[in-house]
Amino acid sequence: MKIAWIGTGVMGKPMASHLSAAGYQITAFNRTFEKAKALEPHIKAVETIKECVKDADFVFSIVGYPSDVEETYKEVMKHAKKGAILVDMTTSSPTLAIKLYEDAWKLGLRMLDAPVTGGDIGAINATLSIMVGGDKEVFETVLPLLKVMGKTITYMGKAGSGMHAKLANQTVIAGNIIGITEALVYAKVKGLDLEAMLGVITGGSANSWQAQYNGAKMINKDYTPGFFVKHYLKDLKLVIEEKKDLKLAGVEYACKAYQILSDHGFQESGTQSIIEYYLRNMM
Repeated sequence: MKIAWIGTGVMGKPMASHLSAAGYQITAFNRTFEKAKALEPHIKAVETIKECVKDADFVFSIVGYPSDVEETYKEVMKHAKKGAILVDMTTSSPTLAIKLYEDAWKLGLRMLDAPVTGGDIGAINATLSIMVGGDKEVFETVLPLLKVMGKTITYMGKAGSGMHAKLANQTVIAGNIIGITEALVYAKVKGLDLEAMLGVITGGSANSWQAQYNGAKMINKDYTPGFFVKHYLKDLKLVIEEKKDLKLAGVEYACKAYQILSDHGFQESGTQSIIEYYLRNMM
């Protein structure tokens, strides 16, 4: 079984490495060749998508933006062998996912949309949650590979459903991270010890992944990215694009805050840097 892997960044690197460690033969492509090259000798690095996918039974991708996904699969579909299964794990557009699924079918290929959540820690520890859209039988074929990379694998339905599920997940995070930030800002203004306050949050019913992993980083002004502002802002804009007439006030507020942060040079920072929006604009 041969697997092609496209995208060896913060998420893709450990995900591909888990498959390699499980004994699968992996060939990797990244636009910055050195990032793929760093995975050798366990993973073979190549300089073109054509070389990466030409003999692959499975093609996985996790890139940046919907435009990157579209560009990637335009090339993949030129060179993938008939019968290959394509799995896009980027958080991308549900509308695009449906189009790519249909394009793949016409070429004798099969395609799933399978975005992930859990951040860099989940990718490193192989504890990602993976949401999958596409044909059920194709999902079942790919499931053993997904289990190597993630802990919670959920089939969500037809093509595009994985992407819709991820956008719903990002909607939850918007409310969660705003709540944690506002709690810490409130505590700071009222003179409370922030470390003690975070202990209260993580020790009770207000606990969450965001509180556990990003709360302390907010307090310490550690904005090292586990998930980039620029990528989360992309996700929020996708929610707004897809929500149509739904009123999602939390998403709209978070999108505004992250856009302002991005405009002020925080696009390469982690999502926990949202606290700077409050510290700079509301205190």
